[in-house]
Amino acid sequence: MVARNAPQDRAVGVWLLLVCASVALMILVGGATRLTDSGLSITEWDLGKGLAPPLTLEAWEEEFALYRQTAEYQLVNQGMSLGEFQYIYFWEWGHRFLGKMIGLIFALPFFVFLWAGRLRGRLLPTTLLFALGGLQGFVGWWMVTSGLGDADRVDVSSVRLAVHLGMAFAIIGLGFMLALQALGAPARGLALTPRWAGLVYLKLLFAQIILGALVAGIDAGRAAWDWPTMGGEWFPSSYAALDPFARNLIENGMAAQFNHRVLGYLTMVFGLWIAVTAWLKGAGTQQALGCSTALLLVGQVALGVVTVLHHAPLLLCLIHQAGAVALWLSSIALVITTSAQRQPDTVATTQAPHGLTETA
Repeated sequence: MVARNAPQDRAVGVWLLLVCASVALMILVGGATRLTDSGLSITEWDLGKGLAPPLTLEAWEEEFALYRQTAEYQLVNQGMSLGEFQYIYFWEWGHRFLGKMIGLIFALPFFVFLWAGRLRGRLLPTTLLFALGGLQGFVGWWMVTSGLGDADRVDVSSVRLAVHLGMAFAIIGLGFMLALQALGAPARGLALTPRWAGLVYLKLLFAQIILGALVAGIDAGRAAWDWPTMGGEWFPSSYAALDPFARNLIENGMAAQFNHRVLGYLTMVFGLWIAVTAWLKGAGTQQALGCSTALLLVGQVALGVVTVLHHAPLLLCLIHQAGAVALWLSSIALVITTSAQRQPDTVATTQAPHGLTETA
């Protein structure tokens, strides 16, 4: 999907990096929105409400009245004050507002670059990026509606949350690859590891991110507070407590946390093989990316352990999510630079008369 022969363009690269930075911020605000149980505070799909929060007491009372009709208020937040409602409302409003701003940050330069002919060679992937960004808004509302329809549901669907987060990481990943290409980075470096290894590693890391979303969606981080065991067991006896078995993957807190832990260890080991290889055998950018990726891998696992042992405080959870974004981007850059084969310089020769060799 990412064109290999697209010309370098520093301005396009900087624009795409700005888009990636905005999406990274969006992921963190979205994480805070979920962790503070703020995602159901705005009960309507209204583009106008995303541009400005309520500005009068009457407008706030109207929004609060709508929220009081939800199951989350009636079953969890009964008796909440207007000030407490404003706190959760601002998280959700900020998430939606930031999404609209990202649309502008992407769309305006996109059409300028398109008009100037500077998207040559990368028009298809940037258009796909544009489409994914637009679709993400509808996926977000699709996710929110899952928590508003039932009289006894107080959270959004963990599966829809995972789809929403997965799309965000897909968007930032594609945007980052395009940015690196526009800046010329992918053309550097000799292949140090098999191409399949890098692809497998990125797939494992993406799957780990999805499992993290499932953990957040059902508050599975609170299922066990000990490590390396879970509830005093090496393998939770309640792993398959739900029937049918597939429900355990998305509804069973112990199973979700166990899966996230185990895949985290596997992803770390596989990623360290690639990172350490780049660190020891590469040069320049490869060594730097190998070092940063190795540190992020170990740091993410360690931070996950600390987060569990400290009962998942909001700050540590957000740092853990920020680490996931940093690791994802560092890993993409590492895989690109360790699997991008740089052709050796060649000198063409032609046969001159009388058997002499002439350099072309």
